[in-house]
Amino acid sequence: MPPADALPIDEAARLCTDVIDRVNEAVIGERDFFEIVLTGALARGHVLLEDVPGTGKTLTAIVLAQALGLDFSRVQFTPDLLPSDITGSHVYDEHAREFEFQAGPIFANVVLADEINRAPPKTQAALLEAMDEKQVTVDGTTHQLPDPFFVIATQNPVEQEGTFELPEAQRDRFVVKTSMGYPDRAGELELIDRRSKRHTQMPSVGSAVTPDQVRRLQETPETVTMHQQVREYVVDLARATREDERVDVGVSPRGIQRFYEASRAHAVIAGRDYVAPEDVKFVAREVMQHRIVLTPQANIQNASTEDVVSSVLNRIEVPAVSP
Repeated sequence: MPPADALPIDEAARLCTDVIDRVNEAVIGERDFFEIVLTGALARGHVLLEDVPGTGKTLTAIVLAQALGLDFSRVQFTPDLLPSDITGSHVYDEHAREFEFQAGPIFANVVLADEINRAPPKTQAALLEAMDEKQVTVDGTTHQLPDPFFVIATQNPVEQEGTFELPEAQRDRFVVKTSMGYPDRAGELELIDRRSKRHTQMPSVGSAVTPDQVRRLQETPETVTMHQQVREYVVDLARATREDERVDVGVSPRGIQRFYEASRAHAVIAGRDYVAPEDVKFVAREVMQHRIVLTPQANIQNASTEDVVSSVLNRIEVPAVSP
């Protein structure tokens, strides 16, 4: 039975378009990139952005939170960051003569984990419970996180100095991983033009939706149907990654579920109440690439997970499905 709070598909698609338009007012980037980021939020997942510094990853997270009308916090990951710096800790109150919990920056609707791979694995792991269960446990006490809640993490390429590669278990918690890339020449000229028209370095936008509408938007993909042939297409694509000789670890069963959820979320953005094969193909790379671990031999031969996903998409037959 469809969730009672879900929005009609046409209204949800209109609101998604408004959100993307607002973000695009402030950030120079491809519209497909913003759709992928919003897809992650609608799928009630988390988004990993990987790119070199200075391409607009942090600004994208800040402006998206503004467009969604949600509380925002930022955690700058550094080598000396402690888990309690993220989750919070108990502090002794001398007047009350008792310990009081002081919430950390994780207690926000949208949390930007900036340069997440600059912190050691122990600190990165502090996010796992929050990302999985939307709660944190401090000194044996469990605290619920706000609703909605999702993490946008940014990371620099692991080749850069002072970075730690995210463990496979943590990468698997992100529903999508994507990158902005450099804008083209016209985009960089527009960046300067926009800067010349305001008096602050950081642009901002107004909200296109309310927090309650965001919660209802996240319910809407549950009303989207997926034909049996398209379900088989999703499963076959994921399973094919495990059969590639270049792959040591392919897409997991949990990854297949996230693939399914992301496909439905993108159908909402596209204004459809059913998943079309193009929805699956649109999110396939961003859902699968970061879940694949290559063999040592493939790494020596400079193969990439993108190569694997591209060959899988070319090899698996696309189903012919009508609405």
